[in-house]
Amino acid sequence: MPSWSEPNAGSDLANVKSKATKVDGGWILDGQKTWTTRGSFCTHLFGLFRSDGGQNRHKGLTYLLVPLDTPGISVRGFNRLDGDEGFAEVFFDSAFLPDELAYGSPVLGEVNAGWMVAMSSTTSERGLTLRSPGRFISTADNLLELWRNNDGAVRSPHLAPRLADAWMKAEAYRLQTLQTASASIDGVQPGAETSLVKLWWSELDIELHELALDVLGPEAEIDHAWSRGWQFSLSGPIYAGTNEIQRNIAAERLLGLPRSGS
Repeated sequence: MPSWSEPNAGSDLANVKSKATKVDGGWILDGQKTWTTRGSFCTHLFGLFRSDGGQNRHKGLTYLLVPLDTPGISVRGFNRLDGDEGFAEVFFDSAFLPDELAYGSPVLGEVNAGWMVAMSSTTSERGLTLRSPGRFISTADNLLELWRNNDGAVRSPHLAPRLADAWMKAEAYRLQTLQTASASIDGVQPGAETSLVKLWWSELDIELHELALDVLGPEAEIDHAWSRGWQFSLSGPIYAGTNEIQRNIAAERLLGLPRSGS
């Protein structure tokens, strides 16, 4: 699973400090990764490491696929807000990664050109693979069913327009994802517009769950699937690049606005 973020390199991903030092027959890995998705359960991680200390920011980074049973690697899981141990910190203490593993070379792309691989990964993740449209259609359908079962037409008729709007947004997201997938099949690669898609699904997730809590009324205070789903939805605007960063990308690359301070 992906493991890029570090204590001082989250949204500012180019500030990666974990090192991959080239030695005979492989690499020596040192450093720490945080927020490793499903890190408590996976066998490998994709990591971005600084392989050329003479380069700064986006240069001198290499993208590696690393087995987590490698000596010198420690994995420490921790719980999310909703109680699921969905993430882990990973520590590298002079861990030796061979040049050749069962699946071949651990290097994805070119040495010192890992930034290009990472950006290709994030573009696909934000725009196509991270949040399936089926998830939102299912949540929207369950939300309408919740409203009906709680006598919504009587208890909360004022929510009907918001419910209809949220369902239409979920359906529109499904159609947009199909369009992106179809374009990819035709060889059109997703670009900066995926930042808008990330804003879309992350804010829609919160909207759907907040509506569910409004439908439930006082029952929203009870621990149940909807309240836990709402808790997890709050992380959407943070992971896979914060929504503030996505708005900057859209402003600069899609609208052509100047960078802040320029």
